[in-house]
Amino acid sequence: MKMMQSLLVVSAFFVLAAPGYGQSNRQTQTFSTSAGPVMITPIYHASALIQAGTKNIYIDPVRPGNFDGFPSADLILITHAHSDHLDPVTIAKLSKPGTEILAPAAVAETLKSARVIANGQSTSWGKWKIEAVPMYNIKRGPAPGKLYHPKGWGNGYVLTYGGKRFYFSGDTEDIPEMRALKNIDVAFICMNLPYTMTPQEAADAVKAFHPKVAIPYHYRGSNIESFKEALAGTGIDVRLLNWYPNGN
Repeated sequence: MKMMQSLLVVSAFFVLAAPGYGQSNRQTQTFSTSAGPVMITPIYHASALIQAGTKNIYIDPVRPGNFDGFPSADLILITHAHSDHLDPVTIAKLSKPGTEILAPAAVAETLKSARVIANGQSTSWGKWKIEAVPMYNIKRGPAPGKLYHPKGWGNGYVLTYGGKRFYFSGDTEDIPEMRALKNIDVAFICMNLPYTMTPQEAADAVKAFHPKVAIPYHYRGSNIESFKEALAGTGIDVRLLNWYPNGN
């Protein structure tokens, strides 16, 4: 009887401790910090869940990502106003009383509940420091003289917790502000054409600021293996995760 009770206690522990509140089949990455672990779960495209302490942060939660079984949001970060990053329906599904939203001004035009944070600004949120950094195109756009992501229109984010710095690039090309980043522990880097950059361009940018860990995201249609190969021998830990669980 005592053995059975012990087994039940151990089983309950593993259920409660599984990454992502029941989403243990997902590729949750756990990073140690001086304030405790940070768990980051890829969901879809550029959508991720960031968990630390008792708080749940989502970045760019959108359909058709599957959010069933995920916890409500304490904080939502939006990078920009394109529909593969800004989805009011999913935001409403994940929100609860007290959920905060941080976003650039272009997002706040649509999402009135968002608090604006602009490139170069930072704020404290609980144990987190959140910095909005530039994301933009240099040369790629839908027509001559136009860019998919103009400078200042969207945010990348650097999130600091327990001394560790986590960078989400947003939709960007290989820009000087990315190359100038310092002391990044984990970098989530976009790569897809025609909207952002190639895997080789992304690798060149990553070499410049040299994070400890680099994770491709927002890579639909890209050869992420070539990104990893381009960083071979640099000492950067490249992790290839599945951000498209249904193959689309």
